[in-house]
Amino acid sequence: KSINSLPISLLYGPTGRVDKNIPLVTGHTAPVLDIDWCPHNDNVIASASEDTTVMVWQIPDYIPMRNLTEPVVTLEGHSKRVGILTWHPTARNILLSAGGDNVIILWNVGTGEALLTLDDLHTDLIYNVCWNHNGSLFVTTCKDKHLRIIDPRQHLVVAEKFKPHEGARPVRAIFMADGKVFTTGFSKMSERQLALWDLEPIALQEMDTSNGIYLCGKGDSSIRYFEITDEAPYVHYLSTYSSKEPQRGMGFMPKRGLDVSKCEIARFFKLHERKCEPIGYDRSTKDDLYPDTPGPEPALEADEWLSGKDAEPILVSLRDGYVPVKNRELKVTKRTSWTAGPPRATAKPRSALEELLEEIRSLRQTVQAHEKRISDLENKLWPVSPNGTD
Repeated sequence: KSINSLPISLLYGPTGRVDKNIPLVTGHTAPVLDIDWCPHNDNVIASASEDTTVMVWQIPDYIPMRNLTEPVVTLEGHSKRVGILTWHPTARNILLSAGGDNVIILWNVGTGEALLTLDDLHTDLIYNVCWNHNGSLFVTTCKDKHLRIIDPRQHLVVAEKFKPHEGARPVRAIFMADGKVFTTGFSKMSERQLALWDLEPIALQEMDTSNGIYLCGKGDSSIRYFEITDEAPYVHYLSTYSSKEPQRGMGFMPKRGLDVSKCEIARFFKLHERKCEPIGYDRSTKDDLYPDTPGPEPALEADEWLSGKDAEPILVSLRDGYVPVKNRELKVTKRTSWTAGPPRATAKPRSALEELLEEIRSLRQTVQAHEKRISDLENKLWPVSPNGTD
């Protein structure tokens, strides 16, 4: 079910029924369609909505006593609802959004501006977007039945596949670590299919580890686990997790959030109609279970990536478990005429509406600053009077 807000207890735990008075992360004026945690800051989450906006939130380490209503930044650029969000895997503060207007926008969250707008590469609704390992390319699937590999900085489709699956239902695609593309879809008879593609001219690199894939579908009550290797038949079925209740949605915990001491190799968050259930996959041995995994430090700044530079993710070891870094506040610095560099086009005189919008943005920033100050004061008072009484 789409909702306009997210209970803060779901961001912190513990598991169980959510108190009806729990504070919410709320700010959108229409249902939230997608969320994505920032891979480089565990306290930052982005949300996309039917109200055409993207909002980025700073989640404090403590549970606040009131709703979070003011995002750190609101990103406005889509003309229709925004249904897809995904952070760049290696560059700081770069966020991709895709909307019902068939447009993909790449944002610099640190400045609140759109870096790139790809508005002529898709002819219909975009179903999903996934970055490759170092964020130089991304793959998309679309209602026009095309799978596309896109270089966003060149504004170019570098590889394309028409009808990777013959069925009329939506296709999903992800990049594997070795550059191949894995897709799920349906046959003409509506039978479920999966496929592994080596689409030229993608540059491939040798990998000494295999890839694990978990497949689950909305309305299903099972999760299937596959392993992908360089040996035929390439996609190897391993096991199935089954339960009685179907899932409404599924979230996936990053590797550095797993409990290494219990040999946990994967954790899902299964969304039911009225609850969220954690599901863990454990092994009895740690041997070869925890290769180094992408850590919280970005390998590039946004401007470096935009200029054409690529870098592999900075990896961290999970041998002794992961120790989270200290909470880092997301700072947004709006570019002004003297910091933004040469103008891209001749500036037009500002209309009364534009001036009003600018005044509203300024008021939002003022309210946000006051909200933060109030929350900080409440946090200091919380250990003394947790129930709000003397």
